[in-house]
Amino acid sequence: MTSTLAPSSPSTSTRAAPLLIPALLACYLIWGSTYLALRAALESFPPFFQMGTRFLIAGSLLMAWSMARGHRLPSPREWRNALVIGALMLGGGMGLTAVASAHVGSGLVATFIAVVPMMVCGWGLLFGLRPRKLEVAGMAVGLLGVGLLARGASFGAAPVGVACLVGASAAWSLGSVLSTTRLPLAPGPAGFASEMLCGSAALMLASFGMGERFAWPPTPLAATAWVYLVVFGSLIGFSAYLYLLAHASPALATSYAFVNPLIALLLGVGIGGEVVTAAEWGASGVVLLGVVLILLAPRKPSPG
Repeated sequence: MTSTLAPSSPSTSTRAAPLLIPALLACYLIWGSTYLALRAALESFPPFFQMGTRFLIAGSLLMAWSMARGHRLPSPREWRNALVIGALMLGGGMGLTAVASAHVGSGLVATFIAVVPMMVCGWGLLFGLRPRKLEVAGMAVGLLGVGLLARGASFGAAPVGVACLVGASAAWSLGSVLSTTRLPLAPGPAGFASEMLCGSAALMLASFGMGERFAWPPTPLAATAWVYLVVFGSLIGFSAYLYLLAHASPALATSYAFVNPLIALLLGVGIGGEVVTAAEWGASGVVLLGVVLILLAPRKPSPG
């Protein structure tokens, strides 16, 4: 998961961005595959510990790279903001997603998480961000799809998974809205790195408080999946998303929201051996239709 809020206009034209297609493919394929990798890493790494160590390493590397490039460190206020946003988006959003992955198939987890753009619109109402008619229609369709999905066999047998995914989506979407309205992060990679570092602290505290224990040495599959999540899911995926925010339209930059679930479902069924019923495929399609409607809603041009 990542933020579904993007700047209202790209800083440069889409056609002038030579890495646009590779960045899109990275967000589509890499982020779509992280759900299966997350599930594989659970063999040895418990949910909160897995996420905490993942973002600790990725955040440290990204912050070091940012400093080497001459970017300034976040201010004390920006660190405070990063702590709140990191605790919500990574501590609550990613941590609870990892817990849900122990109970529900990775493809269905990704599909449920696609409700985030709808929740972003809902939280935005509290901050004076009135949704457009197409966004309202998308929220209605998407929520219908989520209701159908939650009634399916996979979720019906795992109420804990449903509760965790609802909490994860709510925390991630609230953090997304706050980061663009009341609690802005430091600009550029340093802001994302500070969010990762603060989020990792929240995740590790949760892991310690819950008494999580990981299996040492980890299985080869779990270790490989964890490294994949650090390098590809966090470093490369986030860098690609930052590039899209700077060089593509908001709709294109956030289009991963309806591509990732499809990739995750196909990988979960084809590689992970997960079972998805016909009714769940249909419900997934309804959820993704709602996301498409939200992303197609016209955006207001930015002032100036």
